[in-house]
Amino acid sequence: MHFWSKLLLSPTSKASRFIFTRYAHTIEGPEPAYHQIVSGYQTYKHENESFPLKYNNKSLNEFQLAYETWGKLNVKKNNAVLIFTGLSASSHAKSHDQNTKPGWWEQIIGPNLAIDTNHFFVICCNHLGGCYGSTGPSSIDPKTNKAYGTSFPMLSVEDFVRSQFQLLKHLGIEKLHASIGSSLGGMCSILSGLLFSKNVGRVATISSCISPYPTAIALRYLQRKMIMTDPNWYGGHYYDKGAYPLEGMRIAREIATLTYRSGPEWLERFGLRRFNDNINLSPTFEIESYLQYQGLTFAKKYDPNSLLYISKAMDLFNLTEDYEKPSDALSQIQCPVLVLGSQTDILFPIWQQKQLAEGLIEAGNASVTFFELNSIFGHDTFLLDVNGVSTALKGFLEISALSIEEEEMET
Repeated sequence: MHFWSKLLLSPTSKASRFIFTRYAHTIEGPEPAYHQIVSGYQTYKHENESFPLKYNNKSLNEFQLAYETWGKLNVKKNNAVLIFTGLSASSHAKSHDQNTKPGWWEQIIGPNLAIDTNHFFVICCNHLGGCYGSTGPSSIDPKTNKAYGTSFPMLSVEDFVRSQFQLLKHLGIEKLHASIGSSLGGMCSILSGLLFSKNVGRVATISSCISPYPTAIALRYLQRKMIMTDPNWYGGHYYDKGAYPLEGMRIAREIATLTYRSGPEWLERFGLRRFNDNINLSPTFEIESYLQYQGLTFAKKYDPNSLLYISKAMDLFNLTEDYEKPSDALSQIQCPVLVLGSQTDILFPIWQQKQLAEGLIEAGNASVTFFELNSIFGHDTFLLDVNGVSTALKGFLEISALSIEEEEMET
């Protein structure tokens, strides 16, 4: 219950390498379909068994995950695809009868689309620590009957992955056909291939990395600082104060928006156009007005503490940290892997995806495919370049979909 409702790949590399150039985009610019989701999802309740967390020797005695599904789980339960979300996304990746609003991957999931629900049973969760139906800082602590706030334990990307594999166990799914994710979700998907190598058939990691680089950490730190220095944050316990750190949250989102898109897009969409001819210290340019709108819109529909906890988990992610050498970790991932990135991404630069793909190859994975999209949308390419992302995913999943059908026909 919630109170708040890469090394460059050489030409001789063994990886399959594709560069897609896409120039078609509107001057107005598309925006991701993110909604404040309060219904239409199912819940998995983890009870009667302590769930250990990565940091500070903490655990959760109970938690719930909000999730949504599309397609049908076949008899062998071998056609499941788990989609890990980005930082602030809900489980609502695709519309359905219980929630007809467009999902954030509306044009990628569905019959005859890239993630084809004629073949696959698709699952998407709101991360542990989130605020769209899963247990997080805005949830009620059963020990105090008040919102957790910052008494909620620190989380890791590993916790996100392990908690969702608890859901898979609950659903009777022993092995995923594929694990797919973008941004934070890409961290989760590649980590699932490491932690659960025998339970994941293939991995698609989009706009992600082996570990974040210092600039990305610094930018997320500034976002957290904006929230935590807002006097209405109250140390994270604002839920029962009749207050809300709106200003801090708004500025945090303005900073984030800069990292999600690209300079070339800003130049084309806004240039130096002005919306205000009165010259003073107030905003003058259209880009300023756009950032204000994005900040205020998001500030009202996402819990600030969830942003703090989940963004910190992203900063702490390091795929190879528990191994003596990076290759020791990467060698554990031997399933087919699709690595996809955008040339204009400044939050997860394309060299990080190249580094991951090359590292997997050098560690002995013979089935690595690398896609590089020349999209103008920066980090948000995974949400907005439907054709480019769909082409990569469909090719990666299509052949395996046929093998699933053949296995089903034999039984």
